[in-house]
Amino acid sequence: MAAYSYASKSLKRYFKYANNSGFIKQTKIPSPKDDNNMLKLFKELTPVHVAEETFMKIVTPINRRERLSIEECSGRVLAEDVIARTNVPHYKRAAMDGYALQAEETLGASRTSPALLNRSETIGPQTCVRVHTGSPLPDGADAVIMIEDTEAVDHDLVEIRAQVHPYENVGEIGEDIQEGEFVFREGHLLRPVDISVLASLRLKHVTVHQKPIVSIIPTGDELIPRNRRELPEPGEIIETNTLMTELYAKKWGATTHVSGIILDDPELIRNAIKENLGSDMIILCGGTSVGERDHTPTVIEEMGRILTRGIKASPGKPTTLAEIKERPVLCMPGYPVAGYVALQLFAKPAIKKLAHLPQIPENRTKLPLTEKISSRIGYLTFARIKIENNTAKPVMTSGETDIPQYQKTPKDTKKAKQWK
Repeated sequence: MAAYSYASKSLKRYFKYANNSGFIKQTKIPSPKDDNNMLKLFKELTPVHVAEETFMKIVTPINRRERLSIEECSGRVLAEDVIARTNVPHYKRAAMDGYALQAEETLGASRTSPALLNRSETIGPQTCVRVHTGSPLPDGADAVIMIEDTEAVDHDLVEIRAQVHPYENVGEIGEDIQEGEFVFREGHLLRPVDISVLASLRLKHVTVHQKPIVSIIPTGDELIPRNRRELPEPGEIIETNTLMTELYAKKWGATTHVSGIILDDPELIRNAIKENLGSDMIILCGGTSVGERDHTPTVIEEMGRILTRGIKASPGKPTTLAEIKERPVLCMPGYPVAGYVALQLFAKPAIKKLAHLPQIPENRTKLPLTEKISSRIGYLTFARIKIENNTAKPVMTSGETDIPQYQKTPKDTKKAKQWK
């Protein structure tokens, strides 16, 4: 992962970056021939939508299942149909607070001409029984009048000030769910409210699809662990891409296996990939460009097949998509912002497909720009913006940085686009 990572960068920018970061002592200065090779390699880039379609074609949802308690199943995807084995409710119940009675006793009742009924513990002629929402409906009753439409005259007499029809404010047996009914189909994403429905069916366990396993492999001689106590030396970079990648992968429905930092050595990279072929997807961080230390694409080509090397996106151009032993492989650029774009474009939909999760479109809002954003023809350009007065103000419109420069947004403004 040399300091010079993108073919589109000029030698002038390379020298500036190398001098500022201390790489000049460790990295070979690219010659005009090296520069031409970089430009030649990334000359034919794949449009983003084509790369997405190509990559998603090799992603197959996993078929492993597991049986879990319903308390563990929020956010999981059902791997079986759920059929009700009981009625919900399993008894006739009052749907309102009020009085249970026979509907015919209220015929003609109104506020100006109320009917008088005796308050009782059982239903009979000219009687009513006090009930609450969810209470069993007393035998003989066929309706419930709301408490708002009554007035207690004394302890024994109740004025009925409205007319009700039979079965009004009564929950019938199986009104919510009937025995034998399909409640949820396989592939349903379980929400907390769905878990409560499962509980009402007296279910304790359900079968769900297992979470896919995503292996994350960071590469680079310049990387150091983020938990190292000593301050980084000039030319050393704290490795943070795996943390970002792991958190997003878990958020999108996967479990993760994170490797230690792999040096820029083809054999070490090859061994790291071999050790992680038991996972459902592999994400390599860094080493995707064409510097002398960018070995990842070459190693992958030896072990499998490269689908695309370089995409028409800025940032994110050096992204490489591949397949090894029927497993999708994403090689994201080392620059965090470019890597973030690659994760959102390719890792997110791939992980969700592996996990049987629905692909939910992003929330987008169109806002006028306060100034122009330059973009190459045919490129998908991602520009960081700040929302001000319902307009989008560009913060940085070109280049890549080591640290994402996200601007704080006032609480009373909206985001033009929020990736989740």
